[in-house]
Amino acid sequence: MYNPANPLIIQSDFSVLAEVHHPEFETVRVDLAVFADLEKSPEHIHTYRITPLSLWNAACAGRKPEAIITFLEQNAKFPLPDNIRREIGHYMARYGLVKLLAQAPDISAAGLGFDLPTDEYLFLYSHDSPTITAIDRQKDIRKHLAGRLNENTLLVPAGKRGIIKQALIRIGYPVEDLAGYIEGEPLAIHLRETTAAGQSFGLRPYQNEAVNIFHANGLATGGSGVLVLPCGAGKTVIGLGVMAQVQTNTLILTTSTTAVRQWIRELLDKTSLTPDEVGEYSADRKDVRPITVTTYQMITYRPEKDGPFPHFQLFNSRPWGFIIYDEVHTLPAPVFQVTAELQARRRLGLTATLIREDGRETDVFTLIGPKKVDIPWRELERDGWIAPTVCSELRVPMSLDLRLECAQSGDKIAYRLEAENPAKLAVVKDLIANHQGESILVIGQYIKQLEILAAELNAPLITGKTASAKRDELYEDFRQGRIPLLVVSKVANFAIDLPDASVAIQVSGAFGSRQEEAQRLGRILRPKADGRGAYFYTVVSKDSREQEFSHHRQLFLTEQGYQYIIRDV
Repeated sequence: MYNPANPLIIQSDFSVLAEVHHPEFETVRVDLAVFADLEKSPEHIHTYRITPLSLWNAACAGRKPEAIITFLEQNAKFPLPDNIRREIGHYMARYGLVKLLAQAPDISAAGLGFDLPTDEYLFLYSHDSPTITAIDRQKDIRKHLAGRLNENTLLVPAGKRGIIKQALIRIGYPVEDLAGYIEGEPLAIHLRETTAAGQSFGLRPYQNEAVNIFHANGLATGGSGVLVLPCGAGKTVIGLGVMAQVQTNTLILTTSTTAVRQWIRELLDKTSLTPDEVGEYSADRKDVRPITVTTYQMITYRPEKDGPFPHFQLFNSRPWGFIIYDEVHTLPAPVFQVTAELQARRRLGLTATLIREDGRETDVFTLIGPKKVDIPWRELERDGWIAPTVCSELRVPMSLDLRLECAQSGDKIAYRLEAENPAKLAVVKDLIANHQGESILVIGQYIKQLEILAAELNAPLITGKTASAKRDELYEDFRQGRIPLLVVSKVANFAIDLPDASVAIQVSGAFGSRQEEAQRLGRILRPKADGRGAYFYTVVSKDSREQEFSHHRQLFLTEQGYQYIIRDV
């Protein structure tokens, strides 16, 4: 039980303070991250926060409140506050208290005034009748219901499946959706043992485990959820593995046309699918086939600001049985609207981090599914599946003139001026000189800054304005070693496969985005053919807003066990 020599302080406001230099910190950190989120990470004490969503994800992963309370008690310096013990049990008991079923036992439609076509309705059930009564009394929920069947069951129109789940989680009832799925149009898909390129292929143990956890032998307990793994861990391959299990027409949504073509290359290289079965739906092509890959940007395009989304029809263009949301943390708000209507299809979210800067993590939990797998990055590094990485923050002084200009500017303008600090150029040049012979990415937020860097470094530049064909050409030249250095904007944050990139130099970013920090590190995490490690540098202006934002950006990676070497230059 509690002991002043233990590493944790658990407070009644649901914060948990972890002593970084404690000999048990690394072990405790991994278990703590299962049910709490890291909020602050200064040098000596890290602050975690226990939230309803973090507890619901833990409950879905099979964690029991008794086990979490025991863990906290065993590692606490001081006695556990009574409200913490009580509320952990309370919140975790909420997951599964309300279930959505395709059939409910001993249901009679007597008194409804109509026959009950079972394919048009679902059953919202709880063994606790007061819970059902409380839900039925909520006006915003009751308007979506078709009636109450008995003291334990409410009737839900099948088309309201997603809306009901969203409404219920807002009042603290995360629904366990066991209503099952339509199978979609069958499609034979098999994984190759030898790729089309002639290389031996098979799922790694953790990839196979992730596939099996998601699929759950085809039961209603599987088939929807999010798998969280670091970039370089083969999330695309896991998606292929699930497709081989479900054997159905599949729609894949991802972040860019480049990512679309990477998915298509992987599908044709590692599965039995033929080119006639795989379609690209992009600005260049509109091929709708049994496997169709498109972008979030394509789906959410509309000619007029308040007009319809013309490409939403893609969701109904074939009898999809499975939808993959790649980089699900970037899912645009309009797609949530469509996804609420797609709850009868199996849904897989793939991501390196569930952090959303817009705070819509509960919508991902509700509409895509709960977190089913979350593999610690350092665990995969230890086993050699991703490259060991050294992270450094280099602090560059600002000139007196720049400091004065920033002091006289608004926060947003001042941040940009700090990010574009001209003194960063010399630091970037020194880093590149120190890594001669390696594949280097220089990544930034501001196009003017990147144009100057590209010109000074005599390196190609990729931005959002670079044509897809030109991007693909430059990425391929980089992969093949014909280009040792690329300057890239935020378009390279997601789903870009550059296996030999071993150095990333970040010169500016989107304020305090933890998500972006994780994705950018991910550009260099794929294991290298010669076994060497990777280097991630963040160049910031010293004593600035940018430096403060940089600390917040690092939170997620700190939670994963990465430490930043801080150095003034």
